[in-house]
Amino acid sequence: MGCGESSGHGKTSGKGNKGQMARAGRGIRPGFEGGQMPMHRRLPKKGFNNKQFQDAIEVVNVGELNDAFQDGAVINEAALREVGLVSRNCDIIKILGTGDLARKLTIEGAKVSATAREKIEKAGGSIAA
Repeated sequence: MGCGESSGHGKTSGKGNKGQMARAGRGIRPGFEGGQMPMHRRLPKKGFNNKQFQDAIEVVNVGELNDAFQDGAVINEAALREVGLVSRNCDIIKILGTGDLARKLTIEGAKVSATAREKIEKAGGSIAA
């Protein structure tokens, strides 16, 4: 316990003399205020959190599609996972219009922003529902 008197942490090992914090065991839990009503119970609560039920959305830009796929490729969820642009646990894939697209691509099963749609169609590609 102590490291000798001259270390500055001898005898009581920096715990003081008596009391709860000098005893063995766990001590008091975080947020405990000595028996008075704790702060987290005194303050009003507001709203709720529905995060556990929200859909996980993965975003892919047309510039990334241009780098990852060849001309004439069909892009769907499986193809995007194969090249590593989306993770395995996403619910919705949305393609956004950042970057340049110079390849003719066919998009299947993904939401597409207006800018991305314009760039895909301008490059000669198409979007299937």
